[in-house]
Amino acid sequence: MTLTTDKPPAAPAAGKPGASTGRAGDRIFLGLSRGSGILVLVIMASIAVFLTYRASLALAENEGNFLTTFGWNPTGNPPEFGIAVLLFGTVVSSVVAMVIAVPIAVGIALFISHYAPRRLAAPLAYVVDLLAAVPSIIYGIWGALFLVPYLEGLNLWLDQFLGWTYVFEKTQVGIARSLFTVGILLAIMILPIVTSVSREVFLQVPRMNEEAALALGATRWEVIRMAVLPFGRSGVISASMLGLGRALGETMAVATVLSPNFLISLHLLDPGGGTFAQNIAAKFDEANQLGRDALIASGLVLFVLTLLVNGAARLIIARRKEYSGANA
Repeated sequence: MTLTTDKPPAAPAAGKPGASTGRAGDRIFLGLSRGSGILVLVIMASIAVFLTYRASLALAENEGNFLTTFGWNPTGNPPEFGIAVLLFGTVVSSVVAMVIAVPIAVGIALFISHYAPRRLAAPLAYVVDLLAAVPSIIYGIWGALFLVPYLEGLNLWLDQFLGWTYVFEKTQVGIARSLFTVGILLAIMILPIVTSVSREVFLQVPRMNEEAALALGATRWEVIRMAVLPFGRSGVISASMLGLGRALGETMAVATVLSPNFLISLHLLDPGGGTFAQNIAAKFDEANQLGRDALIASGLVLFVLTLLVNGAARLIIARRKEYSGANA
């Protein structure tokens, strides 16, 4: 006698990408999500194609080397322009901002999430989130009217005690409209963004990890060093990249504070310099057709630079996850 057992039909795999329960709402949501992702890619590709096309028109008329020329004169005869100064100013001001902002932001995030009493942590977190919503032009006006006049004293102090480093040597006396001032202003602007994201990451640390470290006799700082910071490292990197993205593309605040010129100086305290966004904002209205195409070409470089920075951040985060998974 043969016994047969009817097996129940296999249930659809839950949680797998693309799995559908057959309900109309799930199919609609899946289609909208997929369409939104495709739309974002199409928009990014369209922007890249437009920038590349207009940049090629400008580069065809340029008599100089676009990557190494210091001047910016697309209306000259012959036209000659380059991004050497703009690339230098953008990278230097952003690096100064990151060096100042990231350690302070991580410290504030740790204080709010692990040190501050609850009555103080909630209002402080609200104030930080509120600062992130302040328009950039407000920061620019504050920087021009307050930061620039009063920063000259700090510049003189840095020149006196750190002038031997050459970087902080001040060779020109005057108002502090320099890349160093821009870096400080950008650090203040990106500080709330990095702080908010880092705080949320630190709050997601498993409570059991912290309690296990405390049970082993660890101090509060040792708990943060052994449990909180390793868990939140990828989140801090992501927060830093968000801040760096804003620093690279900031326009109005930099244009309000900086005195643009097309000279590269390793003395960060000397007035002058330039960034991609500031140069585009200052010269777009008065430029002719070739001048606008040249500005678009510089915008293409900023576009590629931003993509490279975010791509590098994604690689770092992915490697950290693989390393953490291998050691788990």
